[in-house]
Amino acid sequence: MSFSERLQELIGQESISGFARRVDLNEALIRKYLKGSEPSLSKANQIAMRANCSLEWLATGCGYLYRQAEIVDMEAYKMAYEFVTARPLVEENKHRNIIAGYQYLRAHKKADNYLDKTGMKAFLNRGQ
Repeated sequence: MSFSERLQELIGQESISGFARRVDLNEALIRKYLKGSEPSLSKANQIAMRANCSLEWLATGCGYLYRQAEIVDMEAYKMAYEFVTARPLVEENKHRNIIAGYQYLRAHKKADNYLDKTGMKAFLNRGQ
């Protein structure tokens, strides 16, 4: 399947002009791609991001048509949530700290699935 065929599949029943507006590109450029011209990486990425499409699929035909949401690591989320909600913080700061704690745990997760709770605590306490 060529890029133009994948683009046509992505457009589906939507009008070309409507699709062009949705991905914020000129309609003539979309028509050019549909006739066989290939976009630059930045244009392909723009199409993929705005059409909620996988760049890998759009560029190569491999992978999934639509981007896949990240699978939440519930163990890391619960650990961050329990630590942050036990602290006296303004509600908005709790949400930010839960996200920061979760991201810390995910970034530092060991191959054996060990979550560094002590490191997360130190990371979150550094600004206090």
